[in-house]
Amino acid sequence: MRKKNYPLYETTVFENFRVMTENVAKKYPDRIAISYKKNPRDKETVDVTYAEARDYIRDMGTELISMGLRDKHVALIGESSYEWICSYFSLMSIGAVTVPIDKDLPADEMAGIMDFADCEAVFYSTLVEDKIESIRDKIPKVKTYICMREAGMEGALNLPDIVRRGSERFKNGDNSYYDYEIDAERLATIVFTSGTTGRGKGVMLSQKNIVTDMTQGMYLFAITPKTMNVLPPHHTYGSTVNFVGHYAQGSTIYISSGLRYILEEIQEQKPSHLVLVPLFVETMHKKIWQTAEKSGKAKMLRFLIKISNALLKIGIDLRRTFFRSIHNFFGGKLQFIICGGASLNQDIIDDFTAFGITILNGYGITECAPLVSCNRNEYQKKGSVGIPIIGEQVKIKDPDENGEGEICVKGPNVMLGYYKNPEATAAVFDEEGYFMTGDYGKLDEDGWLYITGRIKNIIVLSNGKNVYPEEIESEISRIYGVSEVVVYAGESKAQKSKEVIVAEIFPDYDALSLKGIEDAQAYFNEEIRKINSRMVSYKAVKMVKIRNEEFPKNTSRKILRFAIDKNID
Repeated sequence: MRKKNYPLYETTVFENFRVMTENVAKKYPDRIAISYKKNPRDKETVDVTYAEARDYIRDMGTELISMGLRDKHVALIGESSYEWICSYFSLMSIGAVTVPIDKDLPADEMAGIMDFADCEAVFYSTLVEDKIESIRDKIPKVKTYICMREAGMEGALNLPDIVRRGSERFKNGDNSYYDYEIDAERLATIVFTSGTTGRGKGVMLSQKNIVTDMTQGMYLFAITPKTMNVLPPHHTYGSTVNFVGHYAQGSTIYISSGLRYILEEIQEQKPSHLVLVPLFVETMHKKIWQTAEKSGKAKMLRFLIKISNALLKIGIDLRRTFFRSIHNFFGGKLQFIICGGASLNQDIIDDFTAFGITILNGYGITECAPLVSCNRNEYQKKGSVGIPIIGEQVKIKDPDENGEGEICVKGPNVMLGYYKNPEATAAVFDEEGYFMTGDYGKLDEDGWLYITGRIKNIIVLSNGKNVYPEEIESEISRIYGVSEVVVYAGESKAQKSKEVIVAEIFPDYDALSLKGIEDAQAYFNEEIRKINSRMVSYKAVKMVKIRNEEFPKNTSRKILRFAIDKNID
C-alpha cells in the first residue's frame, strides 16, 4: 500500500444507460457480462456476453415502447437476477421511471409504495407472484403485470415473450428504442429509504445522478475482472455500485444463488473482488478465527500476522504464501472488498490487510446515488471512509472544537428531492444548496472523511456532552465473543432524570464456549470495565445487558435501533 495519494485511474465515461449498454457491447462483445445458475446445485452456469445482454435489453425496450410504457412509472420487485438487471437497464433506456421495491416487504407495504409512486406497471419475479396477486385490487393504477420469467397469474405477461416480440419488431425495422432522446437530468428512478416506521421517503434520482456517481467514483478505485453480487437490487448500493458500476467497466458479474450459498459460491466462482456490507465481512472474519481456534492454529495465525506485517515494512510481501488457506477460503483470487452501508471495525480491516485482502471502506447514502467517498486500491487511511468522489463537494456544517459536525454534500450525484414531499426536500438542503446527510463526521487536512455517527443516535447528556454510540460500539465489538452490540441511553419510568448509558450485547455463544466462558454477564461486565477505564468518564457504560437472540433488523440487515426495548427498570 502506498503512503500517499497517486494519479486517478482511467474509467469509462457514459452519458446515460443506453450509451452504457451499447458502448460496453461494442468494446467487449464476447466477454461474459452476467453469469448465474438456474438452480443453486447446478455445476454449470448460464453465461451471457455483453453483446447478448445488449440485444436482450434493446429487444425488451423495443416491445415495451410499443406497449406504451415509455415515460411510465414501473415497479421492479424481485431478487437479483439477469432479468432484473436487464429490465432495470431497459426501462431506464426508454425513459420509464423505475421504482425498485424490496421483495421481502409485506404485500400491503408493496401496494402502498406502488400506489404512492404512481406505478402503472410492475415487473416481478415468480418468488413474489402470490404477493402481487393478493394486492391487485389495492393497486388500481397498475394496468400491466409482467413476470420476469414464466407467469402463472391470470392476465400477466411473460418477459421472455416480450423480448421475443421486441426482437421481431427490431428485425423488421422498428428503431424506436434508438430514436428516443434520453434526458439524463429528469426523474429516472424513485428509491424508497428504509423508514423507521411506515413507507420511508422516495428518493428521486436522475440518470445523471447515477451515471456521474459511478463514472466519477471509478476514477478513485479500479475494479477487477470478476465480482459476485450478494446484495439486494432495490438499494442503490446494489443497483448502482454492483450493477451499473461493474457493467459499465466490463467486469463479469456472477449473481449469487442466495445467502446460504455465498461462501460455497465464492470458493467455486473465484471472484477477484467483492462488494459487501459489513455484516458479511464480519461473518467471514469470524469464520476465519473460529476455524483457527477449533484447529488449534489461532496462536500460529497471530504469530504469522506479526511476521508478515514486519516483512511488509521492508518491502517483502509473503501474505499469499503465509495465508494461502485463507485465500483458498475466498476462492484464491480475491484481491479486495469494497465495503459500505455501515461502519466496519478497524481491527477487521487490519486483519484482512494482514491476510493480503484489501478492504476499501466507503461511505454512501441513497440521496447521493449513493457513493460519497471511498478509500483507494493502494492508498487507505485508518478509520477513514475515504476521499470524496471527483466533482463533489463535502463540507462539515457547524463543526465543534474537534472539527466534527454534520456531513453535507453538493454535486451532480445529489438527488432531485423526495417524491411528493417538498417540505422534507426543503428541510435537508441548507442555504448553500448542500444536502445535509444526518451523519456526523470530520475532514482531515487532506480532505479525507471520517464518520462519527448518526445525528439521530447521539446521546445528549444533561451536562451538554454528546456521546456517539457508534464510537463506543466500535470499541466493544473488539471484545472477543461479541456478535452484535448496540449502545443507547437507558429509559427509566421510575427515575425519568436518570442517565444510564447501556451496552446491549448479543454474544457469539459458540466463541465463548470455545474459550470455556460460561457466565457471559460476568465476562462482559469485566471487559466493559476495562474499556470504561480508557474513556472519559461521561462516556462510561453503566449497564451491560445480555440478549439471547439477534437484534431486530430490516431487510438490509441493519439493526433497527428504534425497535429495541431500552427500559432499565
